[in-house]
Amino acid sequence: MNYRKMKKCGDSISVLGFGCMRFPENSNGKIDIDRSTRMIFSAMDAGVNYFDTAYPYHNGQSEIFLGEVLKNGSREKINLATKLPSWEINTFEDMDKFFNLQLKRLETDYIDYYLIHALEKAYWPKLAELKLFDFIEKLKSDGKIRHIGFSFHDELSLFENIISAYDWDFCQIQYNYANETYQAGRRGMELAAEKGIDVIIMEPLLGGKLSENVPDDVNAIWNEASVKRTAAEWALKWLWNQSQVDIVLSGMSSEEQVNQNIEYASRLNYADLSEKESLLIDRVKKIYMERIKIPCTSCKYCMPCPHGVNIPECFRHVNTYSMFNNFDKSKGEYNWFLNKKSRASNCIECGECEQKCPQHIEIIKSLKETVQLFGE
Repeated sequence: MNYRKMKKCGDSISVLGFGCMRFPENSNGKIDIDRSTRMIFSAMDAGVNYFDTAYPYHNGQSEIFLGEVLKNGSREKINLATKLPSWEINTFEDMDKFFNLQLKRLETDYIDYYLIHALEKAYWPKLAELKLFDFIEKLKSDGKIRHIGFSFHDELSLFENIISAYDWDFCQIQYNYANETYQAGRRGMELAAEKGIDVIIMEPLLGGKLSENVPDDVNAIWNEASVKRTAAEWALKWLWNQSQVDIVLSGMSSEEQVNQNIEYASRLNYADLSEKESLLIDRVKKIYMERIKIPCTSCKYCMPCPHGVNIPECFRHVNTYSMFNNFDKSKGEYNWFLNKKSRASNCIECGECEQKCPQHIEIIKSLKETVQLFGE
């Protein structure tokens, strides 16, 4: 296993982190305890020493399961990460309540890497107002957390605001070769590195879309390489090749994925990407970009919609489907990330958005097509 020394946190961490949000499940929709336990110990035995969970993962069962697995002597062998559920916090006391509940679930008395979960404009102002930083400082001084960071799901401008508001140890962002400018993106990664803040990457395979159902024309490009790799390894190698990246998380859901990712993260040349290979990735990215159906740049000139439709987000899910041809996953994410009031079906065809769109997109027509694709 390859390791990187965290620039600010100082720990030597495996370049592959285990994301505990996609464990295999049984027929009842519960975590498959036997399989998932074997996966965890296989990863640990191979040298993976960073495990990332969160309060809501697996309907609240991920922390409980992980605590049970680690309690018999394995806890001290790893760096344990979990996250404060931002959306549940309405008072200062709520922060303490949820943190103590998480300690109980995880059967530990401290957290190595504690994140403020999914920071976005809906949660950040309230948390700052509720004296989040006082809460963080108390946890640190009491030895209950070793390092503090945040995970992020919003626009770059907000990321810039948050990362400058406190002396964070690390941040966690969504980043992959198909999403260089999405959310915090490359600029956010570079900004964190400039400030000396460690960077953890989530969604390196875009929820599996970069490695599943790979189109023939993309496979043809991968096959041009002198060294043959899977689509997953190309995506991971692209990230590890960037010096600003400290850890890449993978939400592994099968023994095969664990074994493959360990193999990739253990290669001597795991991070070496030649100029020719970089050009292959650029060509693959171009193919995916050419499949974008709606030329939305997410500039948000069309927003806010007077009737609550989150137009750019609706179009993002349509484009994800058109790029990767994974209907079930795209529809599931559309329904998960967009509440009913924000979906395309709320459009009343007022036309206000079309007057503002600098790309001159036929927004009303495209929203109708979104409803036809994903339903109400």
